[in-house]
Amino acid sequence: MKPPQNSSDTATPPAAIFLILGAVFLFACLDSGAKYLVLSGMQAPFVAWMRFVVHVSLVLVLFRSWNNTAMFRTSSLRMQMLRGVFLFGSTFFNFLALNTLQLAQTTSIFFFAPMVITALAGPLLGEWAGWRRWAAIGAGFAGVLVITRPGYAAFEIGHVYALCATLSYCLYVITTRHMTATESAESLIFYSALAPVVMMLPVVPFTASLPPDAFHWLVLLSLGLFGGFGHWFLINAYKQATTTALAPYPYMQMVWMIAFGFLFFAQLPDLWTIGGATIIVASGLYIVHREHRLRLQSRTAPNAEDSDLAKKL
Repeated sequence: MKPPQNSSDTATPPAAIFLILGAVFLFACLDSGAKYLVLSGMQAPFVAWMRFVVHVSLVLVLFRSWNNTAMFRTSSLRMQMLRGVFLFGSTFFNFLALNTLQLAQTTSIFFFAPMVITALAGPLLGEWAGWRRWAAIGAGFAGVLVITRPGYAAFEIGHVYALCATLSYCLYVITTRHMTATESAESLIFYSALAPVVMMLPVVPFTASLPPDAFHWLVLLSLGLFGGFGHWFLINAYKQATTTALAPYPYMQMVWMIAFGFLFFAQLPDLWTIGGATIIVASGLYIVHREHRLRLQSRTAPNAEDSDLAKKL
């Protein structure tokens, strides 16, 4: 008689894989549309604001806000708004970066996020990494240096914006981890879209740049749909499978970014970008694998002392 399989041994549901692949495809469409609008002369703050206006409207409809008052309840409105600021910062700086960088470059730097989250989780959440994960973080940072090449002509302000976008996203994720114990999923999704819309209202009149024609309007309004449905796909994917099981699939976004960069902007990444991206992806996958092993060790450790020892390795 075979022993029962645990959740880590079972096959990843195909539906979860399709959902995560659909999410990264939509995120690639989001970045491509934003790059097109920014390059056409529209202001990045206004493009980012409109992306969240459509997003929050979509959330209100999808969650049937007229019958679902739970999505409006929160134990800390201040933290909800702060989390929304971090998400907006990630989007805003990313759109600024897209003005000068290729799609593949911004995505490669953004893939450094898991390593930054691991590093920040120690001082902010008390989740300290062991030396193996710190080595992976160092390798991932080396990959970023390969892409940006500071001190050479290749380094530009777009790289700074991309790094700011990555840091903002990491703070958004860490804040989310901190709040999941007290906030509902509906409220987290709703307020993360509402906060940027409300907080940016005072500066919208000074950054508004209306689209020149119907096609630009279509692209602008589609950004919120790409972002909203992308996050919805992502949430449903992680409901059906673990983070570890789905870890390799978000890196498929790089394929779409390279394809869209070539098709829409006649750009292909150079060997430095490809090499740096490879280092970052390998480091990120190792960290995900290592954290999965640590969770298994913590479950089987006979006492708290052994569990703590495992986390230091």
